[in-house]
Amino acid sequence: MASVTINSEVDIVEARQIGREISRQLGFGLTDQARITTGISELARNILVYAGSGRVSIRIIEANGRQGIEILAEDKGPGIANLDQALTDGFSSARGLGMGLPGTKRLMDEFYIETNLGMGTQVVARKWLD
Repeated sequence: MASVTINSEVDIVEARQIGREISRQLGFGLTDQARITTGISELARNILVYAGSGRVSIRIIEANGRQGIEILAEDKGPGIANLDQALTDGFSSARGLGMGLPGTKRLMDEFYIETNLGMGTQVVARKWLD
């Protein structure tokens, strides 16, 4: 597993590079590599914008004879007050494009989010090799 503490834009770039390399090593094609790195970028940017700092961890996973990549993004920020709204395309509480969470959910095969007000947010996103 590789982990990157997210405190700056440079950390987002590092997390993306690690994700691209792991996905390449696993045998993902260029399109899926781009999906994975975009998902990592969106999750890491959300950490920076909404929580100030956090961590992105990337690891290889195996289940039912398949391999894939798992991204865990976690922070100890304020949490998400209205998760349904945050998962709606176009909604942004930070004057952004509102594509981060819903976009990442679309790009990945599995997407889980747990958030607690005042305690932080944890997102797990997985992409499986076909």
